[in-house]
Amino acid sequence: MRPPDFNLGVGGGSHGEQTGRMLMELEKVLVEVKPAGVLVYGDTNSTLAGALAAAKARIPLAHVEAGLRSYNRAMPEEVNRVLTDHVSDFLFCPTDAAVENLAKEGIVKGVHQVGDVMYDALLHNLAIARRRSQILSRLDMKKGSYGLATIHRAANTDDPQRMRAILEALSALAMKIVFPLHPRTQKMIQEWGLTAGSNVLFIEPQGYFDILVLQENADCILTDSGGMQKEAYWLGVRCITLRDETEWVETVSSGWNKLVGVNQNAICTAVETWHPAGERPLLYGDGNTSDRICNLLLNLT
Repeated sequence: MRPPDFNLGVGGGSHGEQTGRMLMELEKVLVEVKPAGVLVYGDTNSTLAGALAAAKARIPLAHVEAGLRSYNRAMPEEVNRVLTDHVSDFLFCPTDAAVENLAKEGIVKGVHQVGDVMYDALLHNLAIARRRSQILSRLDMKKGSYGLATIHRAANTDDPQRMRAILEALSALAMKIVFPLHPRTQKMIQEWGLTAGSNVLFIEPQGYFDILVLQENADCILTDSGGMQKEAYWLGVRCITLRDETEWVETVSSGWNKLVGVNQNAICTAVETWHPAGERPLLYGDGNTSDRICNLLLNLT
């Protein structure tokens, strides 16, 4: 990918500080560029900042991944996605459930069920990742011999009890656990003096190709990431979600994703005894979502 046209220079800070600083800087960009529309993706602080900046400037706003709900307002992501949906003009939903969630909130205009662009990305990049990635040889790992763990959500990383419980559960497992550390996760583990067993291999954050290969070859994935829940489903790898709820409810109802929270017994039992083998229907589109969104935007503008 080429460098971005604009770098807002916004790094760390609280949720409010990040969002406020991005809103200020994005407003300057919108005044300079005068775009025909603004497109935001997902549920991050930058999503909300972009949405507010566009809405305040009265610029048409499109939200990709609209309509998702965990119904847990304690999650910053839930607040971001709800507010973004309510100021968007075009709402591109990945599932029928997302369309229904919006209808419950009185949002029906500009709503389109298009599928999930992450599935497009996986189909496009998986073969490339298989050719290029050397991550398994670098880590001396074989297919099915390890679990892959990722933790990054504030609800887990910023709570010492939950973070300790997760590390203790991973340490109690018989298998090797490969754990790419998100910078915030690493910071909090060090700050609280937490440790893990010798079976847990902490590594640096990995690029997309290496992460795809690590996911595809894992025995299981233990994560609080929404994206990884879907990627695990598409790759046919069982996913054990270290959260109490998920916005990707279809992965749970299909039998390939199990919500266990941070309970050590539930985590260990799932890893040791739960082995889904059912079908995996196409829940999130056919891999042509990006084209569908582009065509809709061209026809609507």
